[in-house]
Amino acid sequence: MTILFNDQLTERNDVTIDIEDRGYQFGDGIYEVIRVYNGKAFYLEEHIKRLVRSANELRIALPYHEDRLTSLLEELVTRNQLIEGNIYLQVSRGVAPRSHPFPEHSKAVIIGYTFDAPRPLSLLEKGVATILTEDIRWLRCDIKSLNLLGAVLAKQEAVEASCQEAILHRNGTVTEGSSTNVAIIKEGILYTHPANNLILHGITRNVILELARELGIPVREEAPTKEELFVADEVFITSTTMEIAPVISIDGKTIGSGTPGPLTRQLQEAFEAKIPS
Repeated sequence: MTILFNDQLTERNDVTIDIEDRGYQFGDGIYEVIRVYNGKAFYLEEHIKRLVRSANELRIALPYHEDRLTSLLEELVTRNQLIEGNIYLQVSRGVAPRSHPFPEHSKAVIIGYTFDAPRPLSLLEKGVATILTEDIRWLRCDIKSLNLLGAVLAKQEAVEASCQEAILHRNGTVTEGSSTNVAIIKEGILYTHPANNLILHGITRNVILELARELGIPVREEAPTKEELFVADEVFITSTTMEIAPVISIDGKTIGSGTPGPLTRQLQEAFEAKIPS
């Protein structure tokens, strides 16, 4: 398999990662996951812009311009003949003797690879079961960093409850999912947490908000409470890999009718129309 290593496309077996890479030792880095439909990277420009923003927030200097990175990722998809799947892209601060402060002379290390992944059509059609759990993550969730232990623990809690996702809350205010954004529908209005430091500014989230406005669905970027979550008419989660997945239960309690709601279905159809053929 061909992978991206720094500024070259090379074979996976030819690449080694240094034991003093700060991504490995400190989680000192950032990443993106980009969906590929029919051989085309979906909203690639937006993902690259978010990567650049994350890098700037952490003061990681990318070693080359974003236009070159875009071209390399497109070539990576072509070489691996990826039709339907994902690109994983990671940037660490680089290699240096282990010490907490930023090293003076390290150079960012870039890794990118692709993998096949079918669309979650069954979950999109039938909906997902979720749990509600406390949001224990750090306070800069807007940075797509490698520090994911809080999300990992929440996702594992969901798995052990035979659910597909964990919905997170801070002091009773719903933030997002362990790897998704969350929205509710109440009396025809879409509510979701504002894009501040407490959630990831999801690419799919932004697409859905644009689609909602185009469909005439009022949008309010106001965080729902735990109580509002359980009495919502509809709840759905969004992400690059989950698209728009209806939530049919939380902690075993049925949401709405227990089936995907009509406005969620409208948004799914509008999103489907954006997928490149």
